[in-house]
Amino acid sequence: MPQARVKRPIDMIALDLDGTLFGPTDDSISPRNRAAIAAALQAGIRVVLVTGRGVDTPIKVSKELKIHLPVICCHGALTKDFGANRVLGHIPVPMHLARELITFAEERQLDIAVYADEYFWRRIGGTPFTDDMAGPAWKETTSLHDVLIEPPTFIRFLGKSATNAVRDRFADTMPLNFRFENWGEFVECAILSRDAGKQQALARLAADFQVPSERILAIGDSRNDVPMLQWSGIGVAMGNSLPEVRAAVHYTTAGNDADGVALAIERFALDPMKEQSA
Repeated sequence: MPQARVKRPIDMIALDLDGTLFGPTDDSISPRNRAAIAAALQAGIRVVLVTGRGVDTPIKVSKELKIHLPVICCHGALTKDFGANRVLGHIPVPMHLARELITFAEERQLDIAVYADEYFWRRIGGTPFTDDMAGPAWKETTSLHDVLIEPPTFIRFLGKSATNAVRDRFADTMPLNFRFENWGEFVECAILSRDAGKQQALARLAADFQVPSERILAIGDSRNDVPMLQWSGIGVAMGNSLPEVRAAVHYTTAGNDADGVALAIERFALDPMKEQSA
């Protein structure tokens, strides 16, 4: 007697960008990763990009890959339906706390960036730590207080000096979410509302589409991905992740230099009959 068809266990795939979908040296996406995403979409699986970046890059990538779901960006503090040009969720840093952080940084001439009105703002003459800081998503101002017309989405302390300073002064006392990350030699601290995060934003979006967490495949590489990976039915860490990230989840795929995203999608979403042992 033929076997009954097994219902597909994955209805949504959540993908981080840097260190995950993107290659190790730039924003390129490998042909195999592209093919796996296209196959998932063709199979009716929803795909959503979940990133610490601002809105510009995930929107560009979503359009390029023909992904039509809203993007989750700014470490989960902002979710945007770019097709309708509508913000679905925005959880900013409270204004009084943002002003205190900016005053602290400017008095000490620390390198920081403020994400407000869907742009990254930095002080004129600040250090350009990454190539994208010269791109159209970045603007300069004489004082970051000048851009705080409304509470900012999030704040970044850039480089070792700034990161160490904000950790020592505020990480244990200020009621915010401090995300410390390493990107090779570059270190930063992203500061968000305590109510903001990739996992929380993904949960809200999944609920909108009536997709339960156990039917979500999430793939990421960073500390800020761990809650999302642990919450999802299948959380997969990239092979290039920090050891602590790999240790936090059940599954690990290849690195972002070896089609790790495609391998995870093929294994867990496109071939659900395949044994899912570690």
